Amino acid sequence: MKNKKLVIYIGLLALGFLLGGMLFGGASDTENEDMQVTEHNHVDVEETSQMWTCSMHPQIMQPEAGDCPICGMDLIPAAHSAEGLSVNEFKLSENAMALANIQTSIVGKSISTVDSGVMLSGKITENENETATMPAHFDGRIEKLYVNSLGEQVNKGQAVAQIYSPALIAAQQELITAYKLRASQPQLYKAVRNKFKNWKIHGASLDDVEQTGQVKTSFTIYSHVSGVVTEIAINEGSHIMDGKPIFKVSNLNTVWANFDVYENQISEFKKGQAIVIRTNAYPNKTFKGKVDFIDPILDTKTRTVKLRVVLNNKNGLFKPGMFVEGELKGITDSSEAHFAVIPASAVLWTGKRSVVYLKTNPNEPIFEMRDIILGHQIGENYQILEGLQDGDEIVTNGTFTIDAAAQLHGKKSMMNKDVGKVMTGHEGHIGMHINTSEAEKPLNKNARLKVSEEFKNQLNIVFNTYIELKNALAIDASEHVINQSKVLLANLSKVNMKLLTDNDAHTRWMSLKKDIETTAQLISNTEDLNMQRTNFKYLSASMANALEVFGINEKVYHLYCPMSDHNKGAYWLSKEDTVVNPYFGGAMLTCGDVKQIIK
Repeated sequence: MKNKKLVIYIGLLALGFLLGGMLFGGASDTENEDMQVTEHNHVDVEETSQMWTCSMHPQIMQPEAGDCPICGMDLIPAAHSAEGLSVNEFKLSENAMALANIQTSIVGKSISTVDSGVMLSGKITENENETATMPAHFDGRIEKLYVNSLGEQVNKGQAVAQIYSPALIAAQQELITAYKLRASQPQLYKAVRNKFKNWKIHGASLDDVEQTGQVKTSFTIYSHVSGVVTEIAINEGSHIMDGKPIFKVSNLNTVWANFDVYENQISEFKKGQAIVIRTNAYPNKTFKGKVDFIDPILDTKTRTVKLRVVLNNKNGLFKPGMFVEGELKGITDSSEAHFAVIPASAVLWTGKRSVVYLKTNPNEPIFEMRDIILGHQIGENYQILEGLQDGDEIVTNGTFTIDAAAQLHGKKSMMNKDVGKVMTGHEGHIGMHINTSEAEKPLNKNARLKVSEEFKNQLNIVFNTYIELKNALAIDASEHVINQSKVLLANLSKVNMKLLTDNDAHTRWMSLKKDIETTAQLISNTEDLNMQRTNFKYLSASMANALEVFGINEKVYHLYCPMSDHNKGAYWLSKEDTVVNPYFGGAMLTCGDVKQIIK
């Protein structure tokens, strides 16, 4: 009986284990399966957002694993080779920062805001109330011109030209005859003498004609005005006409500073307001003045009016054509006072887009491009409507160089709007070229600014020196590189900024000139070819941007080699589409290909 009960208990226990396994074991398996699915999905998500790059060519950035399109090596996760940076970020070395003279400012702190005052941009001109014209008083031909250079000081009574005139020859004959009859016909003699007086010819010259009876074939004329010559209307050998100007002079003891005031600011200004004036010529000085005149007529093209300040210039510090800034304190616009403004040097334009470069890590030189929306231009600054906020740190000097670095890192830039679509090219590495029609498609999107032909010619001289420097690098001629970099600096200093009458063009050139000057000086200060080539990379980026923005009326080829600069890649410019690589010398002279034609 006991044995039967024991069998029943064991059977019930076995049945219990079986039911428990059926009830709970299935749930456990399902749970495990769900966990595996979840983990698998998580991995899929990670893999979907992961970018892949090449350890040898970090400019390659692709959304999927695969082979490097340059060297064929397996791509690795971008985080492993990009120091944990995001897809849009790139990092510069401290040396690169120093070479490019990169400077940053914090929005809302070191960058001024609108309610701190209004900044106006302007230019020094002659005081038109203190100008005078030396006209011709008879017809004739200039045989000798004694005043022939602008900026020359002319004093009243100074000989200015020697003139031949048929009218004067005939009048001298009359004078000789009237002189002989002066006793019997004094009125005739006086009338003839007055004719010469009206022509501003008198004194010893006429006395000599009367006493000798000899007719002079030419007469010296004398200035009846004093001042600095600001315009010469004639040359030696040219004809003059009665009443037409010979030259114009200005008294530069006072000058005008003419500023542009935008339409929405007009109501804030009035005559007699105090204004503080600064100029790049004297960065540590400020000059005080008062608003003397506000033009009552609006320029319909620029939507501005002229605001004038009269400046004391007895020491000759201000030169006509010089750019100046004016600041008027205590002026606010309640509709706009909450917007910050940033310097124009921080902004890059690409088509309709405006972009800046943001420093994303306050402790490291890590940057990324940021699209912004601009408001009104206020002097040399722009109002920010969207894209930045107080506390953001942006690049305010060296922006073109930063953009070139972004291009070389394969990041978002003016040339490469979409990350991952990097132009690798260079397949085969030797002597590769792309179709000319493809190359003519603009790689950059810098808006071309209208400037004078004279400015383009001067920029072309700088570019020609750059070509000589590039050729010297290609043959490893270190000393010639130094010499050409010094010639480039000299030619750069001769580019006349006064030719840039547009404020936007002036601002862009000031930034580019500083970048070109900095890198050229670094090249001239070292005999190390590797250092020269490193600096040449940044020089090429600045020169390319200058040609994009201003043009030189000449076809220029923009070439690229991804193996240059320790496989980081580098661009250079050439007058020909033939590849002569300046980064390797004889070792890899034909390594590279054309990426763009700048016209």
